Amino acid sequence: MKPSLKPANPNFSSGPCTKRPGYDLAKLSTESLGRSHRSSIGKDKLKKAIDETARLLELPEGYKVGIVPGSDTGAMEMAMWSLLGERPVDVFAWESFGSGWATDVVKQLKLDNANIYTADYGQLPDFNQANQAHDVIFTWNGTTSGVKVANADWIENNRQGLTICDATSAVFAMDMQWDKIDVATFSWQKVLGGEGAHGVLILSPRAVERLESYTPSWPMPKIFRLTKGGKLIDGIFKGATINTPSMLCVEDYLDALNWVDEIGGLSAAVDKSEANLAVIENFVEANDWIDFLAQEKAIRSNTSVCLELKADAEQVKVMTKLLDAEGVAYDIGAYRDAPAGLRIWCGATVETQDLEVLLPWLTWAYQEATA
Repeated sequence: MKPSLKPANPNFSSGPCTKRPGYDLAKLSTESLGRSHRSSIGKDKLKKAIDETARLLELPEGYKVGIVPGSDTGAMEMAMWSLLGERPVDVFAWESFGSGWATDVVKQLKLDNANIYTADYGQLPDFNQANQAHDVIFTWNGTTSGVKVANADWIENNRQGLTICDATSAVFAMDMQWDKIDVATFSWQKVLGGEGAHGVLILSPRAVERLESYTPSWPMPKIFRLTKGGKLIDGIFKGATINTPSMLCVEDYLDALNWVDEIGGLSAAVDKSEANLAVIENFVEANDWIDFLAQEKAIRSNTSVCLELKADAEQVKVMTKLLDAEGVAYDIGAYRDAPAGLRIWCGATVETQDLEVLLPWLTWAYQEATA
């Protein structure tokens, strides 16, 4: 039978993700709107966003946070074009975005000393292949595959190379081992449900040292430049952004950061996301027609939860259209490059109760689509 109760919030997209519970656009501060981002109020707002990010993420002393253009992609491209080429690089890819970084390394930067290690959707490559003398690129959580790294213990503390981590669907939802990461990138439109187009770049002291001691051989677009005269452009990490940011998006991000603080900080956000995953795990265990793309529990994402069904691609499309038409789940089809299935966002801005209400609808839509 068709369920009668619907989720209060049907937004389960994996990016941009749903707004925090209780979000009200009318309650955002507007004092910075219409002002220059280089005015005192604009700089103060940007610096507050940077400082609060570092505080809430519990970053180690000396790590720098910058707001950059182009979402997570812009932040990753900026890091790769600015830092790579000094030594060989190992790229680990097991889903669409990680594969994109590998393509950039080989076909755009044309690095001859690159090693690409891959795995199929639902699996991870063997991180023991990482050479600690090389730079290493990896994603912490595969947004399109539903697979995350269990930990970063495979990265040595005395490594010689830099670790560059795309952490966009992990930051604020997973415990990050910051001492193992030299560069991390994310976009606040993921776990915090912010607006698109802005990226966040986190640098360790080792990454800053590389920037100030190494100059790539290729031309550097202005929008990617992190140094001037051999020194870090420190203003980027104090609120003087490279290009003009949307102050409305910054206010929106500050609202999300304040919400994280109010619910109990980083640990509370992580716990909320893991509780959401547990709801789906119980459902999968009780139904033999649905399963996780990531079979191994330890590497199963608690944000972008990817599911495969005993159904073909057309039947899955029917399911997602039915759920959309009923107004109970929007944007939950698998990523276009991934195997056919469902992808349900379970980050901290999603309420557990909404997931519990959604699941009977999945059963109904599956029965309708496969009848």
